[in-house]
Amino acid sequence: MPITDPASARALFNKVPEITAYFWIIKVLATTVGETVADFLNESMGLGLNGTSVVMAALLAAALAVQFRANRYQPRIYWLTVVLISVVGTLVTDNLVDNLGVSLQTTTLAFSAALAAVFLTWNAVERTLSIHTIFSLRREAFYWLAILFTFALGTAAGDLLAESMDVGYARSALIFGAAIGAVALAHYRLEMNSVLAFWLAYILTRPLGASIGDLLSQPVTAGGIDLGPMLTSLTFLGVILSLVTYLTLSRVDLERVQARRDG
Repeated sequence: MPITDPASARALFNKVPEITAYFWIIKVLATTVGETVADFLNESMGLGLNGTSVVMAALLAAALAVQFRANRYQPRIYWLTVVLISVVGTLVTDNLVDNLGVSLQTTTLAFSAALAAVFLTWNAVERTLSIHTIFSLRREAFYWLAILFTFALGTAAGDLLAESMDVGYARSALIFGAAIGAVALAHYRLEMNSVLAFWLAYILTRPLGASIGDLLSQPVTAGGIDLGPMLTSLTFLGVILSLVTYLTLSRVDLERVQARRDG
C-alpha cells in the first residue's frame, strides 16, 4: 500500500527507535556499561584516562559515521552508537574532573547549561524536540549532541550525589529511580508533555545507570559489591547484545511505525 500521509512517511524513515520497554531497559544497561567500561579500560587495562579517551572517541566517530549514513533506524548500529557515546560522555566528565581539576558541582552546572542550550537551539531551528521525526542530518546531529551531554551531565550528577555528597551508590540509584517514577507518573496521570517527559527520563537514566554500575563494580570499601568493572561490563554487554538481536529479528520497536504506515 503506498504511503500518502507525509507524517507516516517521515516516521517510516525515522533514524531512532520507537519508545518501548525495551528502549528503556537497553538505555539503562548502556549507561551502566558507559561507567564500567570506562573504568575497565582506564584502570584494569592500563590505558589511562587519555588513552581510553582517544580510543573510545575514535570508535564513536566511526559508529556515528555509519549511523549518519544509514537511511533508517537499524538496531545494531543505533545501540552500538548509544553504548559508545555513553562511554565517551563518561570520559568527558572524568577528564574535566580528574585531569583538569574541575569540581563535580561545576561540571554538573556546566553540562546542564550546555544541554539546555542544545535544546533551545534545536527547538528554535527545527520547531520541535520530538524524537519521532529524526529523519534529517541536522535533526540527527542535534539528537546525538543532546545525548552526549545527557551522558556527561548524568555522570557528573551521579558522582556528585553518590561520592561528593556521600549519599552512596545504592541510595543514589534509589533516588534517581524514584525521580524517573515521578516523571512517569506526571506523564501518564497528570498529562505532562510527552517530549518533556521523555527527555527528563532520558537524563535521569544516566545517573541511575552510573550508580548501578558503580554499586556493582566498586569494592566493598567504597560502598560497592565488588564484582569488578570487567565482569559487570561483560554481563551487561551480553544482555544488551541479546536484546538488540531480538529487536533486529522481531522489529517490535518498529511496530507503531508500521501501524501508522498501514493505516
